[in-house]
Amino acid sequence: MKYVDEFRDGVLAKNIAANIAREVDSQRRYHLMEFCGGHTHAISRYGIADLLPANVRMIHGPGCPVCVLPAGRVENAIRLAQTPGLILCCYGDMLRVPAANGISLLKAKARGADVRIVYSSADAVKIAQQNPQRQVVFLAIGFETTTPPTAVAIKQAQALGLTNFSIFCNHVLTPSAISHILQSPEIRRLGVLSLDGFIGPAHVSTVIGSRPYEYFAEEFQKPVVIAGFEPLDVMQAILMLVRQLNEGRAAVENEFSRAVTRDGNVKAQLLVAEVFELRRVFEWRGLGLVPYSALRIKAQYADFDAELRFQVPAVSIADNKACECGAILRGVKHPQDCKLFGTVCTPDEPVGSCMVSSEGACAAYYSYGRFRTP
Repeated sequence: MKYVDEFRDGVLAKNIAANIAREVDSQRRYHLMEFCGGHTHAISRYGIADLLPANVRMIHGPGCPVCVLPAGRVENAIRLAQTPGLILCCYGDMLRVPAANGISLLKAKARGADVRIVYSSADAVKIAQQNPQRQVVFLAIGFETTTPPTAVAIKQAQALGLTNFSIFCNHVLTPSAISHILQSPEIRRLGVLSLDGFIGPAHVSTVIGSRPYEYFAEEFQKPVVIAGFEPLDVMQAILMLVRQLNEGRAAVENEFSRAVTRDGNVKAQLLVAEVFELRRVFEWRGLGLVPYSALRIKAQYADFDAELRFQVPAVSIADNKACECGAILRGVKHPQDCKLFGTVCTPDEPVGSCMVSSEGACAAYYSYGRFRTP
């Protein structure tokens, strides 16, 4: 397939691996965080870690939108789904995320709640059109990639005059999470993490561009390389980070130049700014309360805000004490450090959200590397 197979070429992979091995400094260690769960799966699926020198360590970040949604917000969604006559629409990987007492949207559906899987926010709008007598709520999650489609859905619902459609908004922001990891005293108390550089997310960066990462390079002297999700993308990004660190540089470099520009998708940014505004604070699983890290619907679109329409309360629920999902999302622990991994906690019966999502670190290790010693 054109533009896919080219980035999975085994000969090129060996050449890049040889360049990495040749250029790393044997007297130092390299701690590199791939923020996005898509990169984590690429690293596990294609065995990239096996091609790296022992002193290059990849650290998994919190870039999985399903994983970082706290249990309290999942509980809110379950309660909404249990509202008589209401249809809750969500993406498929949200169904099995456990909340209080192990209940999930899938279990709520089995008990009679009308929970429907959709592939886009536009699908939820169609369901509202087809069911004018029922309230339809779309559970909106994700980073900057999925926020513009949610804004489009709100604008479309307004244009159609739909009074039975609303959004339970849980959109979060990538730069805020990176800042929190680098400078939050609360995170440091939960575990000290050595970070030398970041592999920046691909799809997020097509929307926001590379400019927002310049702050981390300048303020924290941490190099960032934005990379695509194919194995050669990730390996080239690692090589670029190694070269920056060896040269004592901290800059933002764009390996994914075929899709990402410095300014990003300005039209999408303007649409998001029209419909959404910053929340003062928002809870993330694993990171706790992160200031100015999420979006809410602006007052002029309040008619489509499910939190206002249904008076959704603020609920905070502690994660299972035996589950290490929070520490894995912070990068201070490895999936196989969790005693539940692969035994009590599996993709079929997940205890933590990291085992549920197609972008979760635990799901990646279970699928592609569960029998390996870290």
